[in-house]
Amino acid sequence: MDWSTLDFGPFLLSFKLAGVTTAILFIIALPISWWLSQTKTRYKPVIEAVVSLPIVLPPSVLGFYVLFALSQNSPVGAFFEDHFGIKLVFNFTGLVVASCFYSFPFMVQPLQSGFENLNRHMIEASYVAGKSKLNTLLNVALPNIKPALLSGLIITFAHTVGEFGVVLMVGGSIPGETKVASVAIYEMVEVMDYRSAHLYSAMMLLISFSVLLGVYLFNRQHKRHLGWRDD
Repeated sequence: MDWSTLDFGPFLLSFKLAGVTTAILFIIALPISWWLSQTKTRYKPVIEAVVSLPIVLPPSVLGFYVLFALSQNSPVGAFFEDHFGIKLVFNFTGLVVASCFYSFPFMVQPLQSGFENLNRHMIEASYVAGKSKLNTLLNVALPNIKPALLSGLIITFAHTVGEFGVVLMVGGSIPGETKVASVAIYEMVEVMDYRSAHLYSAMMLLISFSVLLGVYLFNRQHKRHLGWRDD
């Protein structure tokens, strides 16, 4: 296999998409995951089910509904095109929107789990000290869930890099615009270019393994540090 013949364009586009999506989802998911960890509303299971829906929903189904919602024939798509001149399908903007829907639970769930495992006395002490909910979230809760935070960021990034069904439905395969690595692999297999497909797949496998290994090593070191500190 000659790695020098590998076109890194789709990979760079995948990384760009994953980076933008992860940054947006962190901003959106942080207050939602905090609220879910603190709320006692009886509707919490319903909300959690809605948040987690992209995990079990077939990507083609989610992609279809996102495509329908963002198309020029929908109120949302028509509004953005008429007022801002922005088309939300078959371009990078559409990929970002679709990716945010698809990867949303992979950011929310680790953060929510981290917040729920915090010592309640720490949060209550912050409120007693007169700190606001926002101050408590940013300066007390968030610094104490580093493993959950790292897991959410990295897994969301990696999950977005590996997207296929949703991005293909919403973005198609436009070189330099929407043709990400997963779509490129699919097209190579279609034309029986197995050599190039092997190269791309090997790269994706290496990236995925490295990401997961990094998360597990960090969490292991963090647990050892906490055990040493408690002694």
